[in-house]
Order: sequence, then structure tokens, then C-alpha cells
Amino acid sequence: MSAEAADPAAVPRRRSRPRIDLRRLGRVALLGPVPRDRLSDAIGHVADAHRAHHPDADLTILHRAYVLAESSHRGQMRKSGEPYITHPLAVTLILAELGAETTTLTASLLHDTVEDTEVTLDQVREQFGEEVCYLVDGVTKLEKVDYGAAAEPETFRKMLVATGNDVRVMSIKLADRLHNMRTLTVMRPEKQARIAKVTRDVLIPLAERLGVQALKTELEDLVFAILNPEEYEDTRALIAAVTDESDPLAPIADCVRATLREAGISAEVLIRPRHFVSVHRVRRKRGELRPTDFGRLLVLVGEDADCYAVLGELHTCFTPVISEFKDFIAAPKFNLYQSLHTAVVGPEGAVAEVLIRTHRMHKVAEAGVVALGNPYAPDLTAAQQAEPSDERADPTRPGWLSRLLDWQESATDPDTFWTTLRADLAQDREITVFGTDGRTLGLPAGASCVDAAYAQHGERAHTCIGARVNGRLATLSTVLSDGDTVQLLLAQDTASGPSPEWLDHARTPAARIAITGWLSAHPDAPGPESEGPAEPAADGPQPTAPARTRSGGRAANVVVDGPESPTRLAGCCTPVPPDEVVGIVVRGGAVTVHRQECPAVARMREIGRPPVAARWREEEDGGRDTAACRVTLVAESFGRPRLLADLTEAIATADAAIVSATVEPPSEQRVRHTYTLQLPDAAGLPALMRAMRDVAGVYDVSRAQHPAATG
Repeated sequence: MSAEAADPAAVPRRRSRPRIDLRRLGRVALLGPVPRDRLSDAIGHVADAHRAHHPDADLTILHRAYVLAESSHRGQMRKSGEPYITHPLAVTLILAELGAETTTLTASLLHDTVEDTEVTLDQVREQFGEEVCYLVDGVTKLEKVDYGAAAEPETFRKMLVATGNDVRVMSIKLADRLHNMRTLTVMRPEKQARIAKVTRDVLIPLAERLGVQALKTELEDLVFAILNPEEYEDTRALIAAVTDESDPLAPIADCVRATLREAGISAEVLIRPRHFVSVHRVRRKRGELRPTDFGRLLVLVGEDADCYAVLGELHTCFTPVISEFKDFIAAPKFNLYQSLHTAVVGPEGAVAEVLIRTHRMHKVAEAGVVALGNPYAPDLTAAQQAEPSDERADPTRPGWLSRLLDWQESATDPDTFWTTLRADLAQDREITVFGTDGRTLGLPAGASCVDAAYAQHGERAHTCIGARVNGRLATLSTVLSDGDTVQLLLAQDTASGPSPEWLDHARTPAARIAITGWLSAHPDAPGPESEGPAEPAADGPQPTAPARTRSGGRAANVVVDGPESPTRLAGCCTPVPPDEVVGIVVRGGAVTVHRQECPAVARMREIGRPPVAARWREEEDGGRDTAACRVTLVAESFGRPRLLADLTEAIATADAAIVSATVEPPSEQRVRHTYTLQLPDAAGLPALMRAMRDVAGVYDVSRAQHPAATG
């Protein structure tokens, strides 16, 4: 089935076998009440389509599945009035034309039997085996999901869970939705619109992610017709107006064929009509459509090297439009898509877009993961078979789906899941980065070191303090590029956690959900920034109230003048005994204790908001409390190899734990390190600072004085 044909009948036929017009056969299968012997013709069409891709396929299991499906659905009718068996037949025909293997087609024929008939999963397992049972069960779970608008967040979480680790479940669901969309006109207009919106928002992006362009493009056209009827009619009229005219791409295609023939390159050159939505997008992009904008040239060759040979000939013999060139062979898309894209100026100045790919690439471009066959077939490598597991390791599953399945378990809030799912599906490009051990990580374009940390280490990434990118120290906010080598640096203090700023740099759902979860579970953990002050407390004398603040899980005691309220040490200046301190009343009535010289205190005085008095609480023996504390230090140094390692070793030797750290990019060979550290005793701070100053290359260590908001 063509991924781009506005009219499938207009697509040139492949020489290797006659093309099957899915829509025509869909109509054959949907001819209303007919004798039972006519229905067997439909399974014959399925068998023909299947054999075209798999000549040696055993069709016995398909015939047995059809017999069970037909007998179990006998007497059931669709809302359109056709016998119900026409639906699983049409769904199976769609998948057969895409090249799905026998197991998938068998499950497709049976995909509604367990839900809508007396057939049980045990019967399916007994008659057709564990694989078919697994797929039928997965699709059945999807069918039980309520697609109501209010249920959407939980709906699609269940979809991913039901899909499990087998993309064939989702392939059957997409084919099922395509056939339902083809016959949606029997529904009320409001229900048509609701189903179309769900299809547009999630199912079409999922089809794109799975690389099943043949399903995705027809779904787009059907949704377009329902949700944008006027624009659809305008586009249909434009396409109809050029259908009766001579195709302006034909002479360019002839020139390309001649050029490649003279160069000795064996290639098939086809004209690919654009589908409705594609024409609509080009029209919106360019305003005025060129005569050649209604299609593209497709050049199919045998080997990868031939693709570049074709490209060289085209760019040599025609004038190329350089801005249109894209190489998706060297850098495949996230959905397995590979092709060379270019545009050339043909005779009389006509511009033609050209797609260049191998026959294998074309099959994957059309059918995506469906074209990759059964990943659980008995011919798996011995190593794979030797490692049985409850998890189904699918070698065809794209990395994005693995990540979705992982982070959906952590997104306990349905609204968070829904928002994150749609944001993740909106990503249209992936990058690959490498660990120092050679391990690869697939990340969305724009991902940072924060994303890489959570992708590689999971919740251990909470303790990440920095990274090396291509051998150089980098901040966690550094945006990664395709091919970068990343080494994540983790602190030994497993109790430390991320700061709220990490959310500004996190692009992946896994990172954002993990960071948000940690911050929610540790609301009192001091961060690197202070909070803006609130309105001053009510006038009049207030009693002095000792308040016990928490710092890194251990207590430090201060006394503030005011009503008893939550009190904590400021993250901007991280005061420790014996610092002179004052309190600032912040939003919600809490008190944040700052060092006297903190810039936040000065700003409070400037705007007429006097701070409240605060002091360290004296112990009964007369000594000042020197319990565990958290402090932020800034180390200024000259850049040199192993500097970070030597600094962290000095910190560890002083019995301090690193909570978080940032390393700014070098400037004139100078490097600025900022560490938030956990000390077992505030009295050890001077010795710690001396030890850090003694590290070769470090010329200054000072207490941090971060700016604080004044709110």
C-alpha cells in the first residue's frame, strides 16, 4: 500500500508482482450480506497478499483461524450492516499487504473473538500456540480501554502496558483503527470527531514512531476529512484538477531514467503522488503550489552504495537544490526510516523532489516494524535463546518505545503521563551518544547531560555532579549532539538529590518524572536557590520561638524572633555555625535563615522589609551547636587534567559528601567549580576549605553568595 498515494490506483505497479488495491479489496470484503461462500474469497485475497511477501508461508493456520473467526462471529453485524467477519478480514488484509508474518495475521483474524464471542484465550492458546495467544490477549486489552475524552490519560497508559514488549500488538491496533476510520461515516458526527481527535493526537504519532507510513498517511487523510472538511475539499479539488492533465513529473522521470541508464546504474524510477495532507502541508508552506508539488520521484536501487551513486549522477547532470538535501541513510530517523532526499531542476526549470532508497529501505519505509517480521521466531541466535526471561526482548523495538514503557511506570499522575506522552511523541528526531564503555544511548534531539544521566543510571542519577563530554568537563545543562561521548560523574553520597533547576535542562520524560518525584518526596531539602520573601509579619512584639531546621537529613538549631513556624537554612549562602545569621520571612510564613552578609538580606532592607533576628541555639553545656550542616563552596582554579578528580578526592578526605556540583565552561584557561557539600560537623569547614585550596591549580575557595529573589 502506497504511503503517499492520493489514489492508490494511480500508483505505478511494481514489476516483481501485481499490486493489490487495498481499498478496492476492502470494498469487496464490505459488500453487505452475502452467501458464506463469498466470504471465503476474502481470505483468498489475504492469502494472495501474504504469499506475495512470504512465498513459502504455510497458509493452513490462516485458514483455521478464519474458520474459527467466521463461525464465532456468525450472526453478528457491524453498525454499517455488514457481517462482522468483514472487519477482522479487512484488518488482516491491511497487514498482509504490509508484509506482516503469519503469526501476526493469525492473531489479526482472531483479534475480536475473545472480547466479542464465546472463544477463550485458552482455546486460542490450545489451537494456535502461545505467540498468537499473546498477541490476541494484548489487542483484547486495548479493545477494553474506554476512549472517552476524560479517560484519555489512563487510556493510553493502558495502551502502552497492553502493548507490552511486542510492537505487533500495536500494529494490529493501528490496522484495526484504519479500517474503523474507513467506515466511520455510520457514526454520529460528534462521535466521528471524538474518534478522529484521539486518532490524530496519539495513534497517528504512534504509527509514525513505528515507521508504518502506509497506515499513518491514510489515517491522516481520513482524520483531515473529518476535522477539517472545508480544507479537505479544497485540497481534493486541487488534486482532482491536475489528475486529468499530463503529469509534469513524467518528463523529468524520463530524463532521470536515461541518466542512470547511461551511468550503468540499475534503478527503478517511479512517480509518487502525494496524499491529501501532504499536498495541504506543501500548500501552507509555499502558498502557491508548483505543478510538480503534487508528487515526488522515487528511485529504488539494490544496494546502499547505489543510493549515493544515484545521488552523485543527479547532482552532476541536474542542478541540485542544496537546501532540500537530507541524508537519512547515514543518520536514520528514530522510526527506522532510511532514504536520501534531494531536489533537482529538470527541463524547463521544473523542480522535482527525489527520494532515493533501496528496495529494502522502501519496504521498511512503508511498513516500518511490520516489515521486520517475527522477532521471536525459532531462528533466533543461540545466545538469545540461552537467556530465558519473563521480559520479551524485542530486537525490532525502537528505543523510544522502550523508554515509554519504562517511564510510564513512574508517572503515577495520569495528567503528567498524558502531557509527557504527547510531548514525547512530538519529538521528530533522535540522537545517539556513547558511554566511555562503548554503550550507546538513544535520546531525543536537544537532550542534555541530565537526560543522559537518567537514561543510563536511573534513580542513581540523583547523585550526578557533572559530566565529561568528549573528554572535557561539562555542566549537566550541556546539550548533547549526535555522536558525543559522555561520562557521567556520580557523587558517593547516595542521600543527595537533584535541584529544581535540573527540570529546566531535562528533555526526556524519564528524567523529568524522576526529578519531579524526588523533589516532591523531599520538600524540605535545601536547594541551590533561595526563596523570595513574603510580606512582613504583623506588627507588634512577637515571642521568640526556637525552630529546628533540617539540613541534608540532619538537624541544625537556630532561634528566630517570631511565631513558631517552619524554618530552614538558605540555599543561596548556606550558613553554618558560627556564622552571624538573620531570618527572612518567605511565602507561606516560613523563615529562611541567611548569613548576615548575604545579598538577599541587603535587598530586603532596601525595600523596607526588616529581617527578623536569628541566632544559633546554645547547647546546655554552653557550647554552640555544631551538628551536621550543608554548605556551598566555590573553587576558582586554572584548568588542568585530573583537576576535578583531585578536588573531589580532597573533599572526600575531609569527610564531606558532595550533594551537587556544577563546573562552568573554561574561560581563558580558568575554571569555576561550585559544590554543595554535606559536613558531619560545621567546625570542620575551615579545614575543608584549606584542603581544597591546597589542590594544585586552585587559587581560591570561598563561600557561595548566590543572588536570591526578593519576590
